[in-house]
Amino acid sequence: MTDVTSSKTARRPHHWRHDLIELAALFTAVVVADTIAKTIVKGPDGQYLLVFSAIALVATAAFHTWWARRHSHASHAPPPAGASGGDTGERSATAPTAAEGDGAEDAPRPPAETVLWRMRTTVEDTPGSLAALCTVLARLGVDILTLQTHPLARGTVDEFLLRAPADLSAQALARETAAAGGRDTWTERADAHDLVDTPTRVLGLATRTALDAAELPLALRQLLGRCTLHSVPALSLTGRPTGEQAPVEGVLEETVMRLRDPHGGTLIVERPYLPFTPTEFARARALVELDARLGPRLPRSQDVLTLPEGNEITVRRADQRDLRAARAMHDRCSARTLGLRYHGPVGDADRYLDHLLSPRFGRTLAVQTTSGRLVALGHLLWDGDETEVALMVEDDWQRRGIGSELLGRLVAMAEEAGCESVYAVTQASNTGMVAAMRALQLPLDYQIEEGTLVITARLAAAPRQSPRSPSRPHEEVRPAER
Repeated sequence: MTDVTSSKTARRPHHWRHDLIELAALFTAVVVADTIAKTIVKGPDGQYLLVFSAIALVATAAFHTWWARRHSHASHAPPPAGASGGDTGERSATAPTAAEGDGAEDAPRPPAETVLWRMRTTVEDTPGSLAALCTVLARLGVDILTLQTHPLARGTVDEFLLRAPADLSAQALARETAAAGGRDTWTERADAHDLVDTPTRVLGLATRTALDAAELPLALRQLLGRCTLHSVPALSLTGRPTGEQAPVEGVLEETVMRLRDPHGGTLIVERPYLPFTPTEFARARALVELDARLGPRLPRSQDVLTLPEGNEITVRRADQRDLRAARAMHDRCSARTLGLRYHGPVGDADRYLDHLLSPRFGRTLAVQTTSGRLVALGHLLWDGDETEVALMVEDDWQRRGIGSELLGRLVAMAEEAGCESVYAVTQASNTGMVAAMRALQLPLDYQIEEGTLVITARLAAAPRQSPRSPSRPHEEVRPAER
């Protein structure tokens, strides 16, 4: 602990004896000086001796002053760097150091602009290999925020979160890393969310998965980085076995991970640019096992909305337990409505419902009346790296704003999940769906092929907005074409 001395305690104690001694010395000096002066003046050369004495006294006083100042500066000089002793860490409060004095004259320098990078590289499992890599990063002005190591059979995978100068490119970073002994280097821009340590992030993903079965695909994506996830059911839409059934413990094949789906089938995770490590495989398998133990589950929140004509509807999440009510709604829909939704034979609609309502493939919103009848469905489907939105509203409930309300909520879910864009597959004659996409006020791309219209809304180009609040009851739905 550094001792701090105040100005009050730094004063030397004052005693009356010192004053008495100084007064006696002054009196003695006056008497001696008067005696010497009288003796010198009465001599033959007294005047000259008096002048020479005065000059000698002035020279002596000047020399004493110069010597005292030099000795004082030498004794108060700061200790050299690296000097040992109990006072090396202390600094005078009244005399700033030379570095502080120079900095006071210069203007404060603005902090250099930096960016966050995630970098993964493989190094030899030998002493000094990681130290050599860290030395190169320090020379580049890169700050290592976090470091994880993944031991392999040959070498060790080191995963860094770096704060680097903004003018340092990913190519230069990879080149210098390779020169330091790293191989299979991969870099990606990071953001503030990556500053959370790995155990905290994994616990957060586990909590989200426990609350909502549809969160498992998103949790795996966020856990493993940029990857593609496919859910292959055990049976095809025609009821035939697909032959996809992973073992209970799963399979890890370099850049492909196969996990057994608790609902039947296989979850296939692919990351072509970077092999999975055994640690990542163990974490992903733990999330899937957690999902299997908890079984079917959905958030219980729901919104009660008021239509312009005064009818109340309820918007809530749906899953495969709503299969019977969804089939009943399909039976009440016209052939035109089913054709606009599924772009094919009307008889094939029922075979897709079980797939669409599965939380493995996305999220589903259902609209029901006060009597409990299901009148509309909205789907947000995970399609590899892309996200699809789809709507269907029963004929008697169209053109009341229900479709636009569902679409807005689905897009908010996609944005909250980190999706960069969403697309809708429809027909050019489906003016209601086209109007609902335009009402999103997002940048849209249109592609038309043989009568099929694909509308893509880019979410990344839009300003970030908070998702719709599910806690506002009796919200009035705006009218729209559908």
